Amino acid sequence: MALIWYFTRSSSWKYLKMMIQRKPVGFFGNLTEQWHQSCRAAAASPSSTSFARNSSTPWSSQHRSCSHHRMMALLSGKRFESTKSEIKLDFQEVDDDGADHQEMDFPGGRVPITSELVFIPDSAERLPCFRVLDNNGESFGAHYYEQISKDVAMKIYSGMVTLQVMDTVLYEAQRQGRISFYMTSFGEEAINLASAAALSTEDLVFAQYREPGVLLWRGFTLQEFTDQCFGNRADYGKGRQMPNHYGSQKLNFFTISSPIATQLPQAVGAAYSLKMENKDVCVVAYMGDGCTSEGDFHASMNFAAVLEVPIVFICRNNGWAISTPITEQFRSDGIVVKGRAYGIRSVRVDGNDALAVYNVVQAAREMAVLEKKPVLIEALTYRVGHHSTSDDSTKYRRLDEIEHWKMAGNPLTRFRKWIETKGWWSEEQEADLQSSIKKEMIQSIQAAERTEKPALSELFSDVYNVPTSSLLEQEQLLRDIVKRHPQDYPSDVPL
Repeated sequence: MALIWYFTRSSSWKYLKMMIQRKPVGFFGNLTEQWHQSCRAAAASPSSTSFARNSSTPWSSQHRSCSHHRMMALLSGKRFESTKSEIKLDFQEVDDDGADHQEMDFPGGRVPITSELVFIPDSAERLPCFRVLDNNGESFGAHYYEQISKDVAMKIYSGMVTLQVMDTVLYEAQRQGRISFYMTSFGEEAINLASAAALSTEDLVFAQYREPGVLLWRGFTLQEFTDQCFGNRADYGKGRQMPNHYGSQKLNFFTISSPIATQLPQAVGAAYSLKMENKDVCVVAYMGDGCTSEGDFHASMNFAAVLEVPIVFICRNNGWAISTPITEQFRSDGIVVKGRAYGIRSVRVDGNDALAVYNVVQAAREMAVLEKKPVLIEALTYRVGHHSTSDDSTKYRRLDEIEHWKMAGNPLTRFRKWIETKGWWSEEQEADLQSSIKKEMIQSIQAAERTEKPALSELFSDVYNVPTSSLLEQEQLLRDIVKRHPQDYPSDVPL
């Protein structure tokens, strides 16, 4: 597409024409005759002032313009029923009582015409949030929600508890200086586990850095989490990534990267690939509200909508992008309205209600897979913990606000009350689960600390099949520096 745009807009448009004429078969060859016919028809049309030849406009300029517009229309395929749609006049329709209703036949669909000067308001009534369970774990009277089995409910809840305990232990390990960095998912456990439960394990996941519960659901072990955070030989990233930057090719979970929103255009590209291959799976792209302030978010939404790809965007709107509140990020009604602006189906859900999240994600996934179209989910939640171990959120948030969400809005408490009313859970089971997870986490940390670090050479591997001379030079330079200043480098890294 970019090549066609370049040639039709530049002085080399004739070269494009030559290329098309020299290729009698294939994609361009099939369009050649349509292209020329379309140009001739547009130029000859008396109603088309854009393309009609006149004395004031050189024919070559008109032909280039025609070439560009006709070719782009042909390539877009689904955009118009025919190439004549671009040059139709306004369409006038008369209803039964004789009133005139005018519509402009514009690319993308007919637009109603009005004589009233009306602006879209800058603010409106806030859109509702789908909920199944209230804060007491009782049914909110939802008109639609799918009951989940005991086995699924138990796996969701045990996963939420496991994630919370893992976060607590690894957070403390960082405070003890055993790992360099950590980020918790406190307050957002329901989004993690309930969304994962609604997906297929074949779906491709592009996460941010607060979705380890998705990996946990798919079978990533506590030892694997811990090895990554400690960056030892068992770490799939070979110690090159920061803690929390997990990834698993086996579990279709793309490795996390630190820069905000960079996973989104990659996710849309992967979804386009799935559509081309006609696979019955989708891509799921997780993000925080801060991602929506990045250009990559907007490019990705438009990309996904125009190409109609099977992707589910899940935005965790937890109120804060590190220390920046959402009130200082945007004036819109959250994230959900941004989807409509791009022509994407969107829904808002209570992110602390596991049953609501499960139902919404399940429905969104079905739409994405069956209709090959994108869906945006805004999950309202709250980041109870600090942004990371490098942050102190009490410097910019009130303690009573944090405490309210920690207690009254706790997603684990809400879901636990629901499974207790079902007779599926008890205090004794809770104590046993908490104890077993803590024990496993301690053992995982001890094993991770005993495991040798990756060799120094791993810093330079896995980029080129045959290392370049510059890489070899850099590796040798680093080895020389380490030998001269051994006290400045960790002694447990094999040279």
